[in-house]
Amino acid sequence: MAPSRDRLLHFGFKATMFSNSDEAVINKKLPKELLLRIFSFLDVVTLCRCAQVSRAWNVLALDGSNWQRIDLFDFQRDIEGRVVENISKRCGGFLRKLSLRGCLGVGDNALRTFAQNCRNIEVLNLNGCTKTTDATCTSLSKFCSKLRHLDLASCTSITNMSLKALSEGCPLLEQLNISWCDQVTKDGIQALVRGCGGLKALFLKGCTQLEDEALKYIGAHCPELVTLNLQTCLQITDEGLITICRGCHKLQSLCASGCSNITDAILNALGQNCPRLRILEVARCSQLTDVGFTTLARNCHELEKMDLEECVQITDSTLIQLSIHCPRLQVLSLSHCELITDDGIRHLGNGACAHDQLEVIELDNCPLITDASLEHLKSCHSLERIELYDCQQITRAGIKRLRGTLPESLPVRRETVTKLRYGTRRN
Repeated sequence: MAPSRDRLLHFGFKATMFSNSDEAVINKKLPKELLLRIFSFLDVVTLCRCAQVSRAWNVLALDGSNWQRIDLFDFQRDIEGRVVENISKRCGGFLRKLSLRGCLGVGDNALRTFAQNCRNIEVLNLNGCTKTTDATCTSLSKFCSKLRHLDLASCTSITNMSLKALSEGCPLLEQLNISWCDQVTKDGIQALVRGCGGLKALFLKGCTQLEDEALKYIGAHCPELVTLNLQTCLQITDEGLITICRGCHKLQSLCASGCSNITDAILNALGQNCPRLRILEVARCSQLTDVGFTTLARNCHELEKMDLEECVQITDSTLIQLSIHCPRLQVLSLSHCELITDDGIRHLGNGACAHDQLEVIELDNCPLITDASLEHLKSCHSLERIELYDCQQITRAGIKRLRGTLPESLPVRRETVTKLRYGTRRN
């Protein structure tokens, strides 16, 4: 194990042997308050190194005020419960933000000690901490009433009991990620939103037991909601999402990719109720058509990112509407939209977003796209990436011409557009 990691793993150490550098010039010339301020800008590893220099620096480096934000992702394989306990004892009420993402060795007992010692914690990331169970959320509920952001993604032992506990003890919660916590049902969501009505971001990706009734609770109790991720929530239909649109008018980001039951009714509801929408991801939603996207584009002018991969019914008509009504569009995925032609790309290349906004366009497996589309994209000076896998009518000559026409005034973007990908995708 590297020395820096040794220092981190023994974070609770007390100074025993140091060099005679306590009387160094820097310690004499600079007041303690200024040194402490300098130390506040250092990362975890550097602080641990500084703590080994002298007794004076040990005290300064390990002062709780320097440990308000800690990210241990780089040490995830080495972090065990005792390390978290030592950190919590050292930092106490100073700690505001802690990331234990991927720390498989951390479980409920260590997190209970953490919750008891760090009651001012506001942001906690336990993504991938698979030993975490409902007991951890019970501890957070009991001791951490200031918690605002909590990430429990892939903590698959989490159940409705956790959401009930958070509802009772963490009323300030604004962002919750329980993606892949597939034991959660509508009952857990109902309990959560009744106590945490200020939720602004909710990530429910892979929560396969959720039905429309869960979305009805969210729509009724979370008027501040800005971000909602429902990817692969396969039981969701128009009924539940329409309730979200009607109750959450501040919605800016919606991911419903893989929710194959939804239809144009969702796009109509978004257009009528959510004018601030910036991000829409509806990949593999094959029932969506030009009719719905026309309504959406005409009402949601702030759209910046759209993932329409495998929306197989859309045609150039959708691109025409986006080119006219969505001047802020930056990222557009049309992969496997096999009805898209050069004419649609022509309208996009001449649209309001083309000159300064459009950065990424994905056209994998669009068989009707030819080199003519690349000519139409020459006006997109902000373009950073084009994907053209399995576009059989695209030639090397067409790609070379596109690369050669980027303006010299954009050297960085000229370099990054070499991320243009084409050819045949290999499985």
